[in-house]
Amino acid sequence: MIMKLGIVGCGKMGSALVKGAIEKNAIDGQKVIVIDLIPELAEKLSEDIGATIAKSNDELINNSDAILLCVKPQDMISLTNTFTKERNSKLFISIAAGVKISSLEESLKKEDRVIRVMPNTPAMIGHGASAQSRGKNATESDSKFVNKVLTAVGVAIEVPEKQLDAVTGLSGSGPAYIYTVIEALADGGVLVGLPKDKSLMLAAKTVIGAAEMVLNSGEHPAKLRDQVASPGGTTIAGLAALESGKLRSTLIEAVKVATKRSEELGS
Repeated sequence: MIMKLGIVGCGKMGSALVKGAIEKNAIDGQKVIVIDLIPELAEKLSEDIGATIAKSNDELINNSDAILLCVKPQDMISLTNTFTKERNSKLFISIAAGVKISSLEESLKKEDRVIRVMPNTPAMIGHGASAQSRGKNATESDSKFVNKVLTAVGVAIEVPEKQLDAVTGLSGSGPAYIYTVIEALADGGVLVGLPKDKSLMLAAKTVIGAAEMVLNSGEHPAKLRDQVASPGGTTIAGLAALESGKLRSTLIEAVKVATKRSEELGS
């Protein structure tokens, strides 16, 4: 079992993943080593979980069994190209959108194992929706370790890498779409007379409740929608307005263009 985890990049997502994994006993905070270009971020995470701060990337890699790479997509390959090859093989876990496994494998030691992951920001509160894809050298044990980390902060699936850009466009970017929906619903409530704070609470809770209904009932969303929309009632009138505003096609297009952008980031 992998025991020592290195974190390169101690921003919100990297911190959320490691804190969740520690909370669920997937890893031991005392066996985590961290580094960040912004020293204060590494210091904060170190204080929170009891991790060691590395003086260099190579020191971190040499003292870790697995390395979680949490840097911007445009910086990823220039970073991995600098890693020493004079070492034992390691598991590298990348959360960078669009950066292909093959590009990572080419920049690392040829024996290294790579798993590409797409988490999303609700992982920071334990409600993430994540996916992983394995590189050619990654083992079943590697995949189980990554799954243990991801499921500590939500749900996780494994997909072929060709589907990971679609995951990015859907669940990776999806929270931003839903925030926009919540904001719009709340503004609608204000328009028809509700106080802003109460309207926002009702909108957010409605989204949570509807999502839980989908997950817990096992029913298709269309069937659940039809259960709310009685003939000639208020809901069907609202749904007609959504259709005239092309909400469905707009959300579909949002997933499509975000997926395309993820593909562009990796090219």
